[in-house]
Amino acid sequence: MTPDLTIHKEASSSSSSSANEEEFVPIPPPPRAPLSPDEPATLAEVFTRAVARHPKPDALNYKRGGVWRAISSAELIERAHLIACGLYALGLRHGDRAAILSESSPDWTLTDAGCQFAGVVDVPIYPTQAPPQVRYILDNSGARVLFVRNRATFERIYEAIDGCATLEHLIFFEPEGANEIGAGVLDDLIERGRALAREQPQLIDELAQAVSASDLATIIYTSGTTGEPKGVMLTHANLVTNLIDSSGHLAFNERDVALSVLPLSHIFERLGMYMYLHHGMSVFYAESLEKIGDNMREVRPTIMLCVPRLFEKIYARIQEKAAAGGKLKAGMLAWAVGVGKLWAQHTVARGKPMPPLLQLKHELAARVVFSKWREGVGGRMRLFVSGGAALPDEIGYIFLGAGLPIVQGYGLTETSPVIAAGTLEDNRIGTVGRPIRNVEVRIAPDGEIETRGPNIMRGYYKKPAETRAVFTADGWFKTGDIGLLEADGFLKITDRKKELFKTSGGKYIAPSAVEARIKGSRFVNQVVLVGNGRKYPAALIVPDWEQLRAYTQHKGIRDAGTSPAELCRNARILDLMQRQVDALCADLSKYERVKRIALLEHELSIEGGELTPTLKVKRRVVDEKYRDVINRLYAED
Repeated sequence: MTPDLTIHKEASSSSSSSANEEEFVPIPPPPRAPLSPDEPATLAEVFTRAVARHPKPDALNYKRGGVWRAISSAELIERAHLIACGLYALGLRHGDRAAILSESSPDWTLTDAGCQFAGVVDVPIYPTQAPPQVRYILDNSGARVLFVRNRATFERIYEAIDGCATLEHLIFFEPEGANEIGAGVLDDLIERGRALAREQPQLIDELAQAVSASDLATIIYTSGTTGEPKGVMLTHANLVTNLIDSSGHLAFNERDVALSVLPLSHIFERLGMYMYLHHGMSVFYAESLEKIGDNMREVRPTIMLCVPRLFEKIYARIQEKAAAGGKLKAGMLAWAVGVGKLWAQHTVARGKPMPPLLQLKHELAARVVFSKWREGVGGRMRLFVSGGAALPDEIGYIFLGAGLPIVQGYGLTETSPVIAAGTLEDNRIGTVGRPIRNVEVRIAPDGEIETRGPNIMRGYYKKPAETRAVFTADGWFKTGDIGLLEADGFLKITDRKKELFKTSGGKYIAPSAVEARIKGSRFVNQVVLVGNGRKYPAALIVPDWEQLRAYTQHKGIRDAGTSPAELCRNARILDLMQRQVDALCADLSKYERVKRIALLEHELSIEGGELTPTLKVKRRVVDEKYRDVINRLYAED
């Protein structure tokens, strides 16, 4: 039996989210050109105008009991209004905080919308967040309400959050088990809101009209890879201007169908959701990461927002199937990919004529091989959008050559998030496109990318010193990324400033650039470069086990075994992996070349602590967890 959560019913309401939250105020950017009269100024207006202009029977779609079910535009706005009224009935007022801890679902979007109509600041929490971090976020934000998906979600965190001083209400999206622990249910909150709306029919309009563009909309906590999480304060103006100013880059329209696969706790997918609704698209929520392939074939989306790791997994799965099909299929795939990459490189390099023979080969590859790829993702995909981390050039060229273009965007939680984005018409692989409208970018003398615009956060919640540290004296936000601006305005990201490391010989190395090369091997699943303060870089590699097993069968290596542990110990496998790394790093400077490798049996994961919720590597965690492995690599000298 799960113990009841101690809820402090007498917790006092903090009606203003501004008290003591910032002693340092960033210098505001130059005034943005005013929004046209038909553009929204708050997120409540985004929802209202989207529904009015794009009435749809299938605005939000989810799968339950093996069947896709739809929520219409009218239902969406009605439920959002009633959730807002329900929050008011609970005693929440303008500026109070409500946390959301759940996987993505229509309930997540509806709750977010309800908070925006009520003037309540929502605080998203990743469903994979460690329980102590969940408690820190609740305490730091002063959340009065916590929405969770279900009983299992609650049981994972209840010990950590028990006794949380400000928490007054626990509300489940799914009703099973809620009554047993005294939690509320979202449907009951909606009914409570309905009763209040009947008594005060003008309430929802009054609440929405009280929200201004300068009010906080959300506090989003960073993943805490470099210390305790920091709460990024984003206003309605931050998010709405970024939505409007980035919309033109991607040419979304009401005929598009989006499959939502990333967590809504992440600003990238959340702004994407606002954009989907703003443009009148139909949104389908993926059941899980494991079922994305099935969902793509069922939904047949035209648009998906993804992180690079998902594209790498899709391509790895294609390689696995080809390898399992024998030499002929594997050879055909390798030929088609080679042709596709050459064709894509010619396409991107504008002004160069396409060689006729290459065009013919590409048409053949498209019919024989790439048509199956396109059917595998539903047959209607016109655009993938990649964000959250750098997309390897290799993956970009492969997918473009296959007729599945990936456009990169760039930004941070602190920038709401988009700073720059590519376009289908000018998709320059290796860059993140040009800065969006009303956002400025400059490169500092040390190579750091700095930016300013209406999208820049108000600051870190209750952390004035940390806020001050990320702004220049003249008011530009320091991204922490290293990059360069090309002559025609395209932005290229080369590494994270904090991730650069220096060898004992004094040479700086950008690990992500080297890792991207090594990932070009079909035998590599994941790779992390190490070597800070050492003579040379080394690499920790998680192999692609299916590719290695196919290789051992093809080469007749009888003593390799089939388990990850056996493959990691096999001398011929180690030699293969080292040769792969040597070849892929051959044209790097001598000090950048990887001289030692170690193979890891287990994939780096969120659950294992090595990846953030957005699938970025926590380098410090990897360094600590595999300290003995790393030390052995350098002990061999």
